Amino acid sequence: MTTLHRRTLLAAALATPALHAAQAQAPWPTRPVTLVNPWAPGGSSDTMARLFAQRFTEMFGQNVVVENRAGASGTIGHNFVAQQRPDGYALLFATNSTYAIAPYLISPLPYDNRAAFTGISLVARTAQAVCVHPSVPVTTIQEFLAYVRARPGEVNFSSAGIGATSHLATELLMAAAGIDMVHVPYRGGAPSAQAVLAGETKMSFIDAVTALPHRQAGMLKMLAVSTAERTPLAPDVPTLQEAGLVGFESSTDMALMAPAHLPAPIATRLSEAVRTALADPAFRERIIALGAVPVGGTPAEFDTYWTAESEKWGNLIRSRHIVQPT
Repeated sequence: MTTLHRRTLLAAALATPALHAAQAQAPWPTRPVTLVNPWAPGGSSDTMARLFAQRFTEMFGQNVVVENRAGASGTIGHNFVAQQRPDGYALLFATNSTYAIAPYLISPLPYDNRAAFTGISLVARTAQAVCVHPSVPVTTIQEFLAYVRARPGEVNFSSAGIGATSHLATELLMAAAGIDMVHVPYRGGAPSAQAVLAGETKMSFIDAVTALPHRQAGMLKMLAVSTAERTPLAPDVPTLQEAGLVGFESSTDMALMAPAHLPAPIATRLSEAVRTALADPAFRERIIALGAVPVGGTPAEFDTYWTAESEKWGNLIRSRHIVQPT
């Protein structure tokens, strides 16, 4: 190796940390930011993503634009963001169905799930409700569990599809309560809920915000919610933990993420922006109106949660032998 070559390599090695430091300290944002929503327009995550995009636009002084890249259980949008530069101009509005569950159901993924992303903050979580058709002769979750326990393999339940959160929540319920029901998968949450309303199936986990008007119309019974705390949308409905299923928790958890190696100052600024937005009472009420509970948190807190959430669903999927059809 020539002396000149050695000097060139040494200069490059010394310059690299300085370059990364300069990028981390550069003003941000100085141009529009893209917030990728890996689901179709019009859903609850899309609506919430647009609320945050509007608030971030006001806070940062640059347009934050939602771009929908739906398909393959959210992995198309995730893969797109994974390939972007980690400069803060491509963000991801993700749900745990993709960042915690999909790796155990879809193989191979087109990206390394943990290595491809920087977790910034949990944003909000939505409760699902144990809903049954009015013909089921029960009024409480305890009565329903006893009803199913006395009829092993006879009571059916609908879900939004194999591996969907409504399916996994029911598998978690059956494992925790020691009951057995027959799975009837549908293509999406709307037809799954409609199956209960029509009496085609007896039970389903339905998003609380979706179930509430049908409950008020007497078209279904909401027996319990899946989150650790009662939902503000229906504070009279108990949690499954209150029913004796210790530690039971299932929800749709929305989070802000970015490509791996996002500079820490940008990640911190974004997590603080989430916390600031959620501290505004008017903004919080808009989130709650969507059936969600505001969360927030730091990148470190999200990383701890991400690990635990992934392990929980991975263990369930393996123990219940859940496989998505190819």
